[in-house]
Amino acid sequence: MTPLIRVEGLSVRHGSLPVLHDVDLSLAPGEIVTVVGPNGSGKSTLVRALIGAVPPSAGRVTRKPGLRIGYVPQKLGLDPTLPMTVRRFLGLPGRVPADVAAEALEKAGVPGLADRQISALSGGQVQRVLLARALLGAPELLVLDEPTQGLDQPGSAAFYRQIEAIRSETGCAVLMVSHELHVVMAASDRVICLNGHICCEGRPEQVARAAEYRALFGTGTGGALALYRHEHTHSHDHDHDHGHSHDHGHGSAA
Repeated sequence: MTPLIRVEGLSVRHGSLPVLHDVDLSLAPGEIVTVVGPNGSGKSTLVRALIGAVPPSAGRVTRKPGLRIGYVPQKLGLDPTLPMTVRRFLGLPGRVPADVAAEALEKAGVPGLADRQISALSGGQVQRVLLARALLGAPELLVLDEPTQGLDQPGSAAFYRQIEAIRSETGCAVLMVSHELHVVMAASDRVICLNGHICCEGRPEQVARAAEYRALFGTGTGGALALYRHEHTHSHDHDHDHGHSHDHGHGSAA
């Protein structure tokens, strides 16, 4: 299967400061990949390099010809006091037919918001509107850079359930950057642990057991992943099999 994006030997510098080095990865059609790492680990820089917003200082980023990418930023880059309806925002910079805007809002889980003022929306609603805008171009790859920052845990979990539903409905691949390991890992097909380079990667339960992951995040075996599953599956068996818990955790987060 031809990857949507292939990265080979990627390095990125900000001035004289190395941010990423020797990164190799590929994104397959339809998969959900979550990138986790401590602050300053290069997560956002990696995303920006993948979408072409930051040039590599070494290595190569190859995108499928004509690849359609939908990007959801960390936050809305507009003055919150600016009078603007959701419909108008979705139409920036060019006009979007009302039915197309309505369909995108429905997919994002916020139907009926088109005539609301952006300034009157909750933080969670704003993130859904940003998601709807990213969906307007029917993306093959949906890229989300810490999209639930500032949301509480139920809001974050609901947002990621929406992402899972969009992937199921449209077949798009998803690349997420997250600091919320306990929510995101259970909804991911693959987790990449980043700290200037790729420390470890694999299925969520593999990464949760990896020494490199535990060294970065200070968790025991299973760590935050097991905590999330305990809270949301009401399981009181702390020694249950990781693969079994992954199935249940995926159901809770998806």
